[in-house]
Formats: sequence, C-alpha cells, structure tokens
Amino acid sequence: MNRTIAVHGVVFALVALFVGACTKSEDKKPAPAATKAAAAGGKDIFPPAYFDFMLKQRTAAGQPDTPELRQAIRDELNTRELVVREAKKQGLDKSLKTEMDLTAQTVLVRSYVTDYAKAHPISDAQLHAEYDKIKASMGDKEYKVRHILVENESDAKDIITQLQKGEKFEKLAERSKDTGSKANGGDLDWNSPSNFVKPFADAMVATPKGKFTTTPVQTQFGWHVIEVDDIREAKIPSFDQVKPQLEQRMQAQVVDQYLKDLRAKNGY
Repeated sequence: MNRTIAVHGVVFALVALFVGACTKSEDKKPAPAATKAAAAGGKDIFPPAYFDFMLKQRTAAGQPDTPELRQAIRDELNTRELVVREAKKQGLDKSLKTEMDLTAQTVLVRSYVTDYAKAHPISDAQLHAEYDKIKASMGDKEYKVRHILVENESDAKDIITQLQKGEKFEKLAERSKDTGSKANGGDLDWNSPSNFVKPFADAMVATPKGKFTTTPVQTQFGWHVIEVDDIREAKIPSFDQVKPQLEQRMQAQVVDQYLKDLRAKNGY
C-alpha cells in the first residue's frame, strides 16, 4: 500500500545513422568520396539556414568550431537532402505526411513551452516557501513500519487476535493483499507520516515503538493492521540539496496550470 507521491520511419532511421557517424571524434576526417557523392558538382544542396542551425547546435554541445566539424555538417546535410529527394520520388513524403506534421508540431510545442517557462521563472522566495511547507508536512520523525492489508474488518480483527496470542507479524503478513510488502513480512521501510494517507499516518504516529494497532485501521485501500518497528529523527535534506528537483517540479506545475487555463479558455 505504498502511496504514489508528470518518429520513426525510413527517412528518420537513415538520418539517425548519418547523425551518429558525423558526431564521432573529429580526428576522423570525412571521406572524400562521401563528400563528392553528397554534393552536386561540389556545391551544397541544402538551405544555408540548416548549416547555421546545426553548427550552433553542435558547438553548444561542446564541439569546437573547426574546419573538420563544418565539413562533417555539410556532408551530413548534403546526404540528408539526397536521401530526402529519393524518398520523395517514392512518395514517402505523402504516405508519412501525418507523422511528419506531428513531428513538426512537437518541435513547435516544445519550443513554445520552453520559452513560456523561461518567461515565468520560479523565484527563490517561492522555492523556499515550498521547501518549508514540505518540511513541515513531513514532521520531525520517521517510522519503520509493517502492515497487513486485508479486505474486511473481521479479517483484520482476527489478525490482531492472533498477534495478541503471540503469532509472528511476518507470518501473518502472508495474508496481506499488498503484494509489494507481503513478501518482506509487511515491511514498508522508513517513511515520514506525509508518505501515507491520513488514517494510516495518524494510527502509525499514535502507536508506540514495538507495538501494533489493537483496532483495525480503515483507508480507501482496505483494512490495516500496523506495527511500528522503530522511530528516529527525520533525515530531511537541505534546501540546496533539493533545490534543482524542487525548481523543476514547480516549473512543471506552472506550465501545467497554463495549459489547463489555455484549454479552459478555449472550451476544452
């Protein structure tokens, strides 16, 4: 019961091969035969903007701007263009139109969302406020607990009776319907109360170390018998440790809210 806490195709397969070949070590100079085959009469047959974009992309990834890199990009773009022309002769641009349109749409959407996120950054004040909120919800204690989850209250009461008679919790856990923990004797490991639904968390916190609940605990998952094996001070990571993940999550929430508002505004 652990709680849950967001193109393929012939042309693109060929292009992937060329990309892989052209992004290897620059120590390997492009084969002259490939260069001559790719360019018509030694002239480039691709739009210059393609070259500028790809050069910017490669250098941004850390590759030095060298004559070898520029030649490798020209070879790749010329070869791409030749393959595209052959593909169009076979009508692939028509049969793959929907797929290609969706791919172009994906690029446009990703770029727009990225720009929106940059225009709506999360401030340090917001990050600190969210960190403090999460920290408070976690509490100052962590609990190492086991549980047995059954379908009805009577089964839970029967388990409690057997525990009171000295039966081992691990043995009775074989009756649990929580397949994720039953194999480990019902062990849920260390958790803060915030990791569980409220009825479970409340019962766990109220149970002394080394004891089990003497009345069944009901949640939306069924009926639980809970045993608290140990309690310790909570190990909460510092703000600096979790800041990157927290910023990413909050930024995603901002974008998600924008998309919800956009759909609502347009009747979706």
